[in-house]
Amino acid sequence: MLPPLDARFLMFRNRLEKVYRHRSKLARRQQISCYRLYDRDLPEFPLIIEVYGDAVYVAEYRSRHQLDDEAYEAWFNGSLGVIGEVLKLGQERLFCKLRERKDHRSSQYNKTGHQKNEFRVDEGGLGFIVNLGDYLDTGLFLDHRITRARVRDEASGKKVLNLFCYTGSFTVYAAAGGATHTTSIDLSNTYLDWAGRNLKLNQLDGPQHELVKGDVLRLLPELPNAYYDIIILDPPTFSNSKMMKDILDIQRDHVMLINTCLDKLKEGGHIYFSTNLRSFTINSQAIRASTVADITRTTTPFDFEGKMLRWAYLIS
Repeated sequence: MLPPLDARFLMFRNRLEKVYRHRSKLARRQQISCYRLYDRDLPEFPLIIEVYGDAVYVAEYRSRHQLDDEAYEAWFNGSLGVIGEVLKLGQERLFCKLRERKDHRSSQYNKTGHQKNEFRVDEGGLGFIVNLGDYLDTGLFLDHRITRARVRDEASGKKVLNLFCYTGSFTVYAAAGGATHTTSIDLSNTYLDWAGRNLKLNQLDGPQHELVKGDVLRLLPELPNAYYDIIILDPPTFSNSKMMKDILDIQRDHVMLINTCLDKLKEGGHIYFSTNLRSFTINSQAIRASTVADITRTTTPFDFEGKMLRWAYLIS
C-alpha cells in the first residue's frame, strides 16, 4: 500500500489521478482503448505508463536514483501500488519492463521473456494482438494512431508498401480501407507472423496482402518502379543486423531510402516517413520530391502532445 506520509508518492498519486481523469475521458470520447497515460512527468518517477484495455504497461527508464537495493525495491513497489490504486487494477494486470537509456545505435526490438502475454485490444474498430510481457515494445506503437487512420482513409483501390512493417498495424489499416494490394517487408519471422495474425484477426488475410521476409535495403531496389500509391517508411534509427546487406543509420541514409521509395511511387502517390531519432534533421534539398511536408504536429495524438518522440513527413 501507499505510505500515507511519503510526500513523493503523494505527489505521484496526485499527478497520476489528474492525467488519468483527463486522458481517460478523451480516450472514451474517441473510442480508444489503448493510450499513453504518463510519460516521465515527474523526474522522481521516470516511468512510462500505457493503458491497453484492462491492462497497464509500465516501463521504467533506468536512472541514477542512487538508491540501495532495499530503498529501490520500496520505491518501485510503492510506485506500482500507486498505479494500481489510481487505475483500480490488481497487480496481476500491471506488466513491468526496465528500459535502458540507449543511443540511436541500439537495436530496435528485444525479446525479454517467454511468457506469451498476448491478448487482443481494439483501435479504430480493428483488433490487434499485443504482448505486454515478452518484449520491450508491445506490438502496437500508439503514437502512430492518427497516421494509421490517414492511411485507411486513403487506401481504397490503392497499392500499399509497408517497409520495416513490424507487426503490420499499418497494413491492417490499409487492408481495412480497401487497398487492393499490400506488400509488407520485415527481417523478423516473429513480427511477420504477428502481422499475419493481426490480418487474420480482422478477417483481412489473403494473397493480395503479401508478407515478405527480407532486408529492405536489399529488396527495395528490386521492387517494381511506379507501382505503389502509398509507402509507409518507418525504419529503425540504426541497425547492424547480420541479416542486413549494410548497416543502416537513418540520419546518414534517409535520403537514399526516400529517393529509392520515390522511384517506386506512382504519379500522385506519397510516402509517410517517420523516425524516432530526436536529433534527426531531414535533408529536403537532396530528396527528389516536389513536396516534403512536416506533419509531426498534425499526426501527434492527444496522449503524446508535448513529447517529442518522432518526426513525421508526407513526401510526394
